[in-house]
Amino acid sequence: MLSDADRQKAADILMKAQQERKQAVQLYVTFPSITIDDSYAISTIVAERKIKAGARLIGHKVGLTSKAMQRSSMIDEPDYGYILDDQIIGDGAKVKHSDYCKPRVEVELAFIMGKRLQGPGVGLAEVLRATEYVIPAIEIVDARLQDQRRIVDTVADNGAAAGIAMGGRPVGPMDVDLRWVGGIMYRNSEIEETGLAAGVLGHPALGVAWLANKIGPHGHALEPGHIVLAGSFTRVVFAQKSDTLHADFGPLGGLAIQFV
Repeated sequence: MLSDADRQKAADILMKAQQERKQAVQLYVTFPSITIDDSYAISTIVAERKIKAGARLIGHKVGLTSKAMQRSSMIDEPDYGYILDDQIIGDGAKVKHSDYCKPRVEVELAFIMGKRLQGPGVGLAEVLRATEYVIPAIEIVDARLQDQRRIVDTVADNGAAAGIAMGGRPVGPMDVDLRWVGGIMYRNSEIEETGLAAGVLGHPALGVAWLANKIGPHGHALEPGHIVLAGSFTRVVFAQKSDTLHADFGPLGGLAIQFV
């Protein structure tokens, strides 16, 4: 367990890495006694600093929702991070590659909350009732810490959250069987990754339920209008300068971003 001073130092390291677009040494190397609790505290410190500087909290992201990713990270549950308003990117936007350390993209579904949702005791039905609509999304992830990272690094780094684009056709949470929503990620017109949303804990809404139950005992809730990225159902695709990344969600449409 780290001292408050060391947690603040770790937050300094992450913010400097983001500002300079240069990956820092892993936190588990710099702070060998770091724990998962420390990591969540560090990510919160970074988010609170950004909010104090003018950013606005607009939701959360859930990560490591597949069993394979959990096993590779040596954990037994997903993780989560904060979504701030300065992370939103328009569909079709040209994004500066130089704004990131090492950008990658993932296919996700974004749940837009219509009602307040707070755990514990949240399940699939509660999420579906509280969701206003679901919309396709591309998440940009950007590790501010060097390889090889451990789970304590990923959590402290806000799950590597760096940007979100949403587009395509919004659907009501019970208008389609969300388990069978498919996503195909193209890079420069070539297929790189494919997957089904059922890869997120068996149903993407269960990623939202996990999050509500995780943060609820600490007095936090998913508020109306909040965006929740339920977890990727494809592997990450690395993005190089001049790459166009296009995600096709079939009947739900598609969206794209270009790195310039």
